[in-house]
Amino acid sequence: MFKLKKEYIEYENKSLRLPKDLIEKVQALADENQMSFNKVVIQCIEYALENTEKKENN
Repeated sequence: MFKLKKEYIEYENKSLRLPKDLIEKVQALADENQMSFNKVVIQCIEYALENTEKKENN
């Protein structure tokens, strides 16, 4: 199960363009968990990277 964490140590800035409906969904999740939009995005990206099947090189 995906659980939201609260803290990270080091940051760098990167601009992203996201679909409006995705922004609204992420913001709602952030509001429900009293977290920043940024922290939710970070954790969603981490989860996606950890749970993406690796492509085998043949």
